[in-house]
Amino acid sequence: MLLSVVIPARDEQDCIESTVRELAAELAAANVPHEILVVDDASVDDTAATVNRLTSSIPSLRLLRNPGPHGFGCAVTFGIRSSRGDAAAVFMADLSDSPKDLVLYYRKLQEGYECVFGSRFIKGSHLIDYPAHKLILNRFANRFIAIIFGIRYNDVTNAFKCYRREVIEGIEPLLSKHYNLTVEMPLKAIIRGYSYTVVPISWRNRQTGVSKLRLKEMGSRYLFIVLYLWLEKHLSRGDYHRSGLQAPTREGRSQRA
Repeated sequence: MLLSVVIPARDEQDCIESTVRELAAELAAANVPHEILVVDDASVDDTAATVNRLTSSIPSLRLLRNPGPHGFGCAVTFGIRSSRGDAAAVFMADLSDSPKDLVLYYRKLQEGYECVFGSRFIKGSHLIDYPAHKLILNRFANRFIAIIFGIRYNDVTNAFKCYRREVIEGIEPLLSKHYNLTVEMPLKAIIRGYSYTVVPISWRNRQTGVSKLRLKEMGSRYLFIVLYLWLEKHLSRGDYHRSGLQAPTREGRSQRA
Protein backbone atom coordinates (compact mmCIF):
# COMPACT_ATOMS: atom_id res chain seq x y z
CA MET A 1 0.00 0.00 0.00
CA LEU A 2 1.58 3.26 -1.16
CA LEU A 3 1.18 6.11 1.33
CA SER A 4 1.02 9.68 0.02
CA VAL A 5 2.08 12.28 2.59
CA VAL A 6 0.72 15.71 1.70
CA ILE A 7 2.51 18.68 3.30
CA PRO A 8 0.96 22.11 2.61
CA ALA A 9 3.65 24.77 2.92
CA ARG A 10 3.64 28.54 2.76
CA ASP A 11 6.81 30.38 3.73
CA GLU A 12 8.28 27.44 5.64
CA GLN A 13 11.92 27.73 4.52
CA ASP A 14 13.22 27.54 8.12
CA CYS A 15 11.70 24.15 8.88
CA ILE A 16 10.74 22.34 5.69
CA GLU A 17 14.13 20.64 5.18
CA SER A 18 14.28 19.13 8.65
CA THR A 19 10.63 18.05 8.38
CA VAL A 20 11.10 16.29 5.05
CA ARG A 21 14.38 14.64 6.03
CA GLU A 22 13.06 13.32 9.34
CA LEU A 23 9.82 12.14 7.77
CA ALA A 24 11.54 10.37 4.87
CA ALA A 25 14.05 8.70 7.19
CA GLU A 26 11.36 7.40 9.55
CA LEU A 27 9.17 6.02 6.77
CA ALA A 28 12.13 4.36 5.07
CA ALA A 29 13.31 2.79 8.33
CA ALA A 30 9.83 1.36 8.86
CA ASN A 31 9.70 0.03 5.26
CA VAL A 32 6.60 2.07 4.44
CA PRO A 33 6.20 2.57 0.66
CA HIS A 34 5.54 6.27 0.31
CA GLU A 35 5.70 9.52 -1.57
CA ILE A 36 6.11 12.92 0.07
CA LEU A 37 4.31 15.77 -1.66
CA VAL A 38 5.19 19.27 -0.53
CA VAL A 39 2.60 21.67 -1.88
CA ASP A 40 4.05 25.16 -2.14
CA ASP A 41 1.15 27.52 -1.60
CA ALA A 42 2.41 30.82 -3.03
CA SER A 43 5.45 31.11 -0.76
CA VAL A 44 7.52 34.29 -1.09
CA ASP A 45 10.58 32.82 0.62
CA ASP A 46 12.85 29.91 -0.39
CA THR A 47 10.46 27.10 0.52
CA ALA A 48 10.09 25.87 -3.05
CA ALA A 49 13.82 26.18 -3.82
CA THR A 50 14.69 24.22 -0.68
CA VAL A 51 12.31 21.39 -1.53
CA ASN A 52 13.45 21.32 -5.13
CA ARG A 53 17.05 20.93 -3.98
CA LEU A 54 16.11 18.05 -1.68
CA THR A 55 14.46 16.04 -4.46
CA SER A 56 17.89 14.99 -5.74
CA SER A 57 18.71 13.21 -2.47
CA ILE A 58 15.20 12.06 -1.43
CA PRO A 59 13.69 10.05 -4.30
CA SER A 60 10.23 9.87 -2.71
CA LEU A 61 9.94 13.67 -2.56
CA ARG A 62 7.96 15.73 -5.06
CA LEU A 63 7.43 19.49 -5.17
CA LEU A 64 3.98 20.67 -6.25
CA ARG A 65 3.06 24.30 -6.81
CA ASN A 66 -0.55 25.13 -6.05
CA PRO A 67 -1.67 27.29 -9.01
CA GLY A 68 -4.52 28.78 -6.98
CA PRO A 69 -6.81 29.54 -5.42
CA HIS A 70 -4.63 29.60 -2.33
CA GLY A 71 -5.27 28.70 1.29
CA PHE A 72 -4.54 25.71 3.52
CA GLY A 73 -7.56 23.74 2.32
CA CYS A 74 -6.86 24.47 -1.33
CA ALA A 75 -3.25 23.36 -0.96
CA VAL A 76 -4.21 20.10 0.77
CA THR A 77 -6.92 19.35 -1.79
CA PHE A 78 -4.55 20.03 -4.67
CA GLY A 79 -1.94 17.75 -3.10
CA ILE A 80 -4.38 14.91 -2.50
CA ARG A 81 -5.73 15.09 -6.02
CA SER A 82 -2.17 15.01 -7.37
CA SER A 83 -1.16 12.04 -5.23
CA ARG A 84 -0.64 8.49 -6.47
CA GLY A 85 -1.04 6.55 -3.24
CA ASP A 86 -3.58 4.05 -2.02
CA ALA A 87 -3.92 6.24 1.08
CA ALA A 88 -3.12 9.84 1.94
CA ALA A 89 -2.08 11.59 5.13
CA VAL A 90 -1.97 15.31 5.88
CA PHE A 91 1.25 16.26 7.68
CA MET A 92 2.21 19.72 8.90
CA ALA A 93 5.30 21.46 7.52
CA ASP A 94 6.46 22.63 10.96
CA LEU A 95 6.98 19.05 12.24
CA SER A 96 4.48 19.61 15.03
CA ASP A 97 3.37 16.01 14.50
CA SER A 98 5.60 12.97 14.90
CA PRO A 99 6.72 10.86 11.93
CA LYS A 100 6.60 7.84 14.27
CA ASP A 101 2.87 8.44 14.68
CA LEU A 102 2.48 8.42 10.90
CA VAL A 103 4.02 4.93 10.83
CA LEU A 104 1.43 3.92 13.45
CA TYR A 105 -1.31 5.34 11.20
CA TYR A 106 -0.04 3.22 8.31
CA ARG A 107 -0.04 0.06 10.44
CA LYS A 108 -3.64 0.73 11.46
CA LEU A 109 -4.62 1.05 7.79
CA GLN A 110 -2.98 -2.33 7.22
CA GLU A 111 -5.24 -3.75 9.92
CA GLY A 112 -8.22 -2.82 7.76
CA TYR A 113 -9.37 0.57 9.02
CA GLU A 114 -10.31 3.06 6.34
CA CYS A 115 -9.38 6.15 8.36
CA VAL A 116 -6.94 6.74 11.19
CA PHE A 117 -7.39 9.77 13.42
CA GLY A 118 -4.98 10.94 16.08
CA SER A 119 -5.92 12.55 19.37
CA ARG A 120 -3.72 14.83 21.41
CA PHE A 121 -6.09 14.57 24.37
CA ILE A 122 -6.37 10.91 25.33
CA LYS A 123 -4.29 8.59 27.48
CA GLY A 124 -0.89 8.03 25.91
CA SER A 125 -0.76 11.35 24.02
CA HIS A 126 1.88 14.03 24.62
CA LEU A 127 1.58 17.81 24.29
CA ILE A 128 4.58 20.14 24.31
CA ASP A 129 4.17 23.91 24.60
CA TYR A 130 0.54 24.13 23.50
CA PRO A 131 -0.54 27.83 23.81
CA ALA A 132 -3.02 28.17 26.66
CA HIS A 133 -5.55 30.34 24.81
CA LYS A 134 -5.58 27.99 21.82
CA LEU A 135 -6.00 25.00 24.13
CA ILE A 136 -9.12 26.53 25.70
CA LEU A 137 -10.67 27.29 22.31
CA ASN A 138 -9.68 23.86 21.01
CA ARG A 139 -11.36 22.03 23.88
CA PHE A 140 -14.53 24.11 23.55
CA ALA A 141 -14.76 23.63 19.77
CA ASN A 142 -14.13 19.89 19.89
CA ARG A 143 -16.61 19.39 22.72
CA PHE A 144 -19.25 21.28 20.74
CA ILE A 145 -18.60 19.13 17.65
CA ALA A 146 -18.70 15.90 19.64
CA ILE A 147 -22.02 16.79 21.22
CA ILE A 148 -23.91 17.86 18.09
CA PHE A 149 -22.65 14.89 16.05
CA GLY A 150 -22.95 12.36 18.86
CA ILE A 151 -19.37 11.12 18.56
CA ARG A 152 -16.72 10.30 21.14
CA TYR A 153 -13.74 11.52 19.11
CA ASN A 154 -12.31 14.57 20.89
CA ASP A 155 -9.77 16.02 18.41
CA VAL A 156 -11.65 16.56 15.17
CA THR A 157 -9.88 19.89 14.49
CA ASN A 158 -6.44 18.29 14.33
CA ALA A 159 -5.12 18.28 10.75
CA PHE A 160 -2.95 15.17 11.12
CA LYS A 161 -5.10 12.31 9.81
CA CYS A 162 -4.91 9.49 7.30
CA TYR A 163 -7.46 8.18 4.77
CA ARG A 164 -7.65 5.36 2.27
CA ARG A 165 -8.18 6.40 -1.33
CA GLU A 166 -11.78 5.19 -1.41
CA VAL A 167 -12.61 7.41 1.55
CA ILE A 168 -11.16 10.48 -0.15
CA GLU A 169 -13.21 9.72 -3.24
CA GLY A 170 -16.29 9.16 -1.07
CA ILE A 171 -16.07 12.54 0.70
CA GLU A 172 -15.69 14.59 -2.45
CA PRO A 173 -16.33 17.33 -3.27
CA LEU A 174 -14.28 19.06 -0.59
CA LEU A 175 -15.62 22.55 0.01
CA SER A 176 -13.25 24.13 2.53
CA LYS A 177 -10.56 26.44 1.21
CA HIS A 178 -8.89 27.12 4.55
CA TYR A 179 -8.15 25.36 7.86
CA ASN A 180 -11.77 24.29 8.19
CA LEU A 181 -10.84 21.46 5.82
CA THR A 182 -9.37 19.77 8.91
CA VAL A 183 -12.94 19.47 10.22
CA GLU A 184 -14.70 18.76 6.94
CA MET A 185 -12.69 15.67 6.01
CA PRO A 186 -13.06 13.60 9.21
CA LEU A 187 -16.67 14.58 9.84
CA LYS A 188 -17.67 13.66 6.31
CA ALA A 189 -15.89 10.33 6.64
CA ILE A 190 -17.65 9.62 9.94
CA ILE A 191 -21.18 10.59 8.94
CA ARG A 192 -20.85 8.82 5.58
CA GLY A 193 -20.04 5.58 7.36
CA TYR A 194 -16.34 4.85 6.85
CA SER A 195 -14.53 2.82 9.47
CA TYR A 196 -12.01 4.60 11.67
CA THR A 197 -9.88 4.21 14.73
CA VAL A 198 -8.39 6.78 17.11
CA VAL A 199 -4.84 6.57 18.44
CA PRO A 200 -2.88 8.77 20.88
CA ILE A 201 -0.32 11.03 19.22
CA SER A 202 2.35 13.53 20.17
CA TRP A 203 2.28 17.24 19.33
CA ARG A 204 4.75 20.04 19.87
CA ASN A 205 4.52 23.72 19.09
CA ARG A 206 6.45 24.92 16.07
CA GLN A 207 10.09 25.77 16.72
CA THR A 208 10.54 28.20 13.82
CA GLY A 209 8.35 30.58 11.85
CA VAL A 210 4.83 31.62 12.75
CA SER A 211 1.51 29.81 12.60
CA LYS A 212 -0.67 30.64 9.59
CA LEU A 213 -3.88 29.90 11.53
CA ARG A 214 -5.83 33.04 12.44
CA LEU A 215 -8.51 32.11 14.97
CA LYS A 216 -10.67 35.24 14.60
CA GLU A 217 -10.68 34.86 10.82
CA MET A 218 -11.41 31.13 10.90
CA GLY A 219 -14.23 31.02 13.47
CA SER A 220 -17.07 31.62 11.03
CA ARG A 221 -15.57 29.22 8.48
CA TYR A 222 -15.34 26.42 11.03
CA LEU A 223 -18.91 27.04 12.13
CA PHE A 224 -20.14 27.07 8.53
CA ILE A 225 -18.67 23.68 7.67
CA VAL A 226 -19.80 22.13 10.97
CA LEU A 227 -23.38 23.27 10.45
CA TYR A 228 -23.29 22.27 6.78
CA LEU A 229 -22.30 18.73 7.73
CA TRP A 230 -24.80 18.64 10.58
CA LEU A 231 -27.51 19.35 8.01
CA GLU A 232 -26.17 16.57 5.80
CA LYS A 233 -26.23 14.14 8.71
CA HIS A 234 -29.81 14.92 9.71
CA LEU A 235 -31.56 15.98 6.49
CA SER A 236 -29.93 14.09 3.60
CA ARG A 237 -31.75 10.81 4.43
CA GLY A 238 -28.57 8.84 3.76
CA ASP A 239 -28.13 10.05 0.19
CA TYR A 240 -24.37 10.43 0.72
CA HIS A 241 -23.87 7.49 3.07
CA ARG A 242 -21.80 4.63 1.73
CA SER A 243 -23.57 1.33 1.14
CA GLY A 244 -22.86 -2.06 2.63
CA LEU A 245 -22.28 -1.02 6.24
CA GLN A 246 -23.68 -2.14 9.53
CA ALA A 247 -24.69 0.41 12.14
CA PRO A 248 -21.79 2.07 13.99
CA THR A 249 -20.39 0.12 16.93
CA ARG A 250 -20.47 1.39 20.49
CA GLU A 251 -16.99 2.86 19.94
CA GLY A 252 -18.34 4.97 17.09
CA ARG A 253 -16.50 2.96 14.44
CA SER A 254 -18.39 1.62 11.46
CA GLN A 255 -17.53 -1.89 10.34
CA ARG A 256 -17.92 -3.59 6.99
CA ALA A 257 -20.94 -5.85 6.64
